[in-house]
Order: sequence, then structure tokens, then C-alpha cells
Amino acid sequence: MHLIDHKSVVKRMKSRLTINIISKSIFLGATMFALLILGVLLYRVFTQGFGYLDLQFLQSLPSRKPEQAGVYAALIGTIWLMAVVAPVALLLGVGTAIYLEEYAKANKINAFIKVNISNLAGVPSIVFGLLGLTVFVRALALGTSVLAAGLTMSLLVLPVIIVASQEAIRAVPKELREASYGMGATKWQTIVTVVLPAAIPGILTGGILALSRAIGETAPLVVIGLPLFLAFLPNTLLDMITVLPMQIYNWTGRPQAEFHALAAAGIIVLLAMLIFMNSIAVLIRNKFQRRY
Repeated sequence: MHLIDHKSVVKRMKSRLTINIISKSIFLGATMFALLILGVLLYRVFTQGFGYLDLQFLQSLPSRKPEQAGVYAALIGTIWLMAVVAPVALLLGVGTAIYLEEYAKANKINAFIKVNISNLAGVPSIVFGLLGLTVFVRALALGTSVLAAGLTMSLLVLPVIIVASQEAIRAVPKELREASYGMGATKWQTIVTVVLPAAIPGILTGGILALSRAIGETAPLVVIGLPLFLAFLPNTLLDMITVLPMQIYNWTGRPQAEFHALAAAGIIVLLAMLIFMNSIAVLIRNKFQRRY
């Protein structure tokens, strides 16, 4: 009887080890396939566009002639867009997270709000474009301006920032709050001097990653009607802009091969901005991260 049980146990262990090896092989194969596709795309982009990447390309306005076309207007427009998205999304997102985690009561209404905010993070970006078109472009008559585009993209990344900020605030140990209350601090003083400094790594990391998404999105901007070709720079928040994804989309739709190479060069510039922002997120996390 004991011999039969021993054989059964050995058989189950071998079966589990076999399943583990097969699963590991499948996951490794999927990872290698994804890396291979990414490598091919990066190789294609860099070999096609690196030769067009120079100061003339970075400092020139768009043109109908490939040899004179540049990415300057789109690059400046992207910076203007981020100048609106960053303060609006971060202030609203962090403020909402503070209210939901520190002030809101644990009832069904607030639980319903939290669930819906989490669900909004997975809504397709084009839906936010339709919302921006209805509210900002038409109802508020902002047109295809920097402000309309910035507010639309702020709505897009706001749920992600709220969720990331909630998780960062929730991760702060309760002992720190209790110690602050024991020293006579008010709730707001505790939030400002204890909770937020401890939650900064998670909040800023999630915020910068969300802003990185805003840089690369195109669908909401297409819906609100941002121009694909714009040969001047914005001077105020009510001026029209174009951004890097829109400029790249415009060039890829041209029949000339030279414009396709310019689009590849534009993708390199966009990737450089994304890597720069993600690197800032990593540095912030490493600098301010604390262990409790």
C-alpha cells in the first residue's frame, strides 16, 4: 500500500515538473517572439530614419518638399501639449486620490466611484476624443487649440494617475499617520508632511508613465480635429497645434518614399522623448523611495 502511494506521488511530481517545463518553454518562446518583433521594428525604423535625423530636421517646419520638411512645429506643439496636460492631470489626479483615500467614507457610493475610475483606465482612447470634441471643441468653443487638446489628453490619462496615486497613498503605513496624530498634527498636516512625501515615488512614477502615454496617443487628437499639416508655431493656449504622432501619421500617408523616411526619423525623436520621460520616472523612484 505504501509502495503504491509512493509511486503515485512520484508520478504526480513528474507530471507537475513536465507541465512546469512546458509552461516555461511557452512563456520563454512568447517573450522571445515579442522581443524579436520589437527588434525588427526598431531596426527598420533606425535604418530607415537615422540618416534624416540632423539639426536641419529638428529645426525646420513642415514642408511639401521632403528635403525641406522638419519636425520643429510638431516638437514644439508636443511640448505645449504637455505643458497643459501635466499640471491639469497631476493636480486633479492626486487631489482626487487624496480625497478618495483620506476623506471619503467607506460606503457604496464611494466604492462605486472607485470601481468606475478603475474601469475608465481601460476605456479606448477614441472615446475620450469624442468626449473632448463634444465638451471642449464644441460646447466650450475652444476649437482645435492647445487648451482643447491638452484638456482632452488630460481626461485620457486622469484615471491612470488617480489609480496609481491611490495605490501609492494606500501603501503608506498607518503607523506613520498615527505617529503624526500623536504629535498633535491635524489631518491635513499629516497628509502634506507625512503621507504625500512617502507616496511621492509611486505618484510621480505613475504620473510620468501616464504622461508618456499622452505623448504617443493619436486617436483623440484626430477626433478633435488637430491639423496634420501646420507650418507655424503656437503663441498662446488658444492657437492651433500639431504634435509628433500627428506629423508622423501625416508623413506615413504620403506616397513618396522620402516622407516615409522622415516618418521613421520622427518616430526616433518620439522614442527619445518617451525614453527620457521614463528615465526620469526611474530616477525619481530610486531617489525618493523609502523602506518602512
